[in-house]
Amino acid sequence: MNQLTTKELALIEDEIRAEEITAKTMNWCASQCKDQELRKSLEELAEYHQLKIADLAQYFNRSRMIQ
Repeated sequence: MNQLTTKELALIEDEIRAEEITAKTMNWCASQCKDQELRKSLEELAEYHQLKIADLAQYFNRSRMIQ
């Protein structure tokens, strides 16, 4: 695996932060929603973004160890 540049690592960190904000926003929206079907959809979207955070963090941590 090629080493990532500092800029590339910063972009991964930015993406992790963006996914965190999106997941938190989806969870907040779900908590405000009275429609159960919509609430469930928003919770599923939040979970999807939380899984992306885990994937990105795993990749990021693996890349940091290589440098």
